[in-house]
Amino acid sequence: MSLPVDATTALETFQKAAGWEQRARLLMQWGERLPALSDVDKVEANRVHGCESQVWLVGQLQDGHWQFSAASDARMIRGLVALLLARVNGLSAAELRQVDLPDWFNQLGLSRQLSPSRSNGLNAVLQRMHELSLQ
Repeated sequence: MSLPVDATTALETFQKAAGWEQRARLLMQWGERLPALSDVDKVEANRVHGCESQVWLVGQLQDGHWQFSAASDARMIRGLVALLLARVNGLSAAELRQVDLPDWFNQLGLSRQLSPSRSNGLNAVLQRMHELSLQ
């Protein structure tokens, strides 16, 4: 399965990073680039449960391809979610179900920094994407 353009960009950027500090900085930058969600979207119905931080997720299908938007109150999570969106935006529902979250963050060199709670939170976000794609 080929990667979306943003995912390829993320992969190239993170693989060039020299060490964790540079990756952490890149992570924050990706989070800052996440387009803001409107307050209308920051409602309980869009909140992802299973995350320690607050994460809101909305998705819409455009020509058979999913486009997700998300927001979080935590900087690190915002960065991780931005990288997850880079990996999944533009995929069909079938492709979305094939995304291997641990493998993606491993390729980015970020898997060691994923605490179990962060990992669970990201899995909850991906799970919510799957649920939205089935509606």
